[in-house]
Amino acid sequence: MCEFCTKHGEGRKWYLEMKNYSRELLNEPLTPEEQEASGATTRAEYLATFCEQFIKPAATGEPKTVQQVLQTIVPSALRNFAAGNIAKAFEDHKLTHFGQVVTLEDAERVIDMVDSITRLPCGCRYLTTGKTDKRYCLGLGVDAQGMLSSFLNGDSFEVLTKEEAKSIIRDYDTEGLVHTVWTGVTPFIFGLCNCDRDCLAYKSYIEERGSPGFFRGEFVGEVEAESCSGCKDCLKQCQFGAVFYSSALGLVYLDPTRCFGCGVCRAACPTDAIRMVPRREQPKAANVWLTYP
Repeated sequence: MCEFCTKHGEGRKWYLEMKNYSRELLNEPLTPEEQEASGATTRAEYLATFCEQFIKPAATGEPKTVQQVLQTIVPSALRNFAAGNIAKAFEDHKLTHFGQVVTLEDAERVIDMVDSITRLPCGCRYLTTGKTDKRYCLGLGVDAQGMLSSFLNGDSFEVLTKEEAKSIIRDYDTEGLVHTVWTGVTPFIFGLCNCDRDCLAYKSYIEERGSPGFFRGEFVGEVEAESCSGCKDCLKQCQFGAVFYSSALGLVYLDPTRCFGCGVCRAACPTDAIRMVPRREQPKAANVWLTYP
C-alpha cells in the first residue's frame, strides 16, 4: 500500500478511513511542522485560504497566475523548490496538498462516507484554459453554507446528494476523467477531483514530467486476452500511456509499471475485457507508487 496508507490508514486504504474526513481533524491545531508547510494554524484556516485563492477566482474570473496560487496552497514547498531544496519541497508538498488516484468504486465509497458534497468551479481548468464554467471538483465534508458562501455566491456551487454525485462521476468515468482524492493539510481529505491534462497536478507531473503531485492508485488494470476485440478504445482513453497495441495479435497490452490504476480504460472497453486488480497482486507494479523525473 502507499505511504499514506501506512501513515494515515493503519495499513488500510487511507482515503476510506472516516477519521481523515472528521470535523475534529479539520479544526484541531496544526503541529509546528504543519504550520510551516501550510502557512496556517488549522486545516479550516488553510481551506479558507484555498477557497479564496483557488476556487473563488475560478468562479469569478478574477485574474490569477499559477505562481500566485501555489504561493498560498503549497507555500513552503514553493520556497524550498526555489531554493534548490527539492527533497524538502517534495515532503512539504505531501504534507500540505497531495492526492491519490482512485477507481470509480472507491470514489463512490468515499462519497458514501462524507456528510456533504459540493460541486465547485475547477481552479485548475480556470488557470490552464481560462474557463470559469467547468465544475469538475467535488468538495467533501465542507459545508457549502458555512464556508463556501463566504467566498462564492449561490450560483457558483451546487450542493449534491450522494446519488447525484455518483451519477456525475460515473459520467466522468465514461468521459475518461481520472478520479483523485486530495488533502488540505494531510491527512484531511476535502476534495474528489476528476482530472485530465488541464489539471495542474496532472499537467506538471505527467505531461511536463515534473515532481509527483499524487500517488498511483491501489489497483492496476489487467487485460483478459480472450475477451479483447482489439478495438483500441482503451488505448485512446488512457491518460498515462500505459496501454499498447499488438498488430500481430490484434490485442492490447496494459503495462502495469505505467498504470496509475484509474480504470478509465475499463470504462471504455466494449467487451469488458479489462478488470482492476489490487496493485499488491501485480509483482511488477506492487511497489510502484510515484514516478520521479
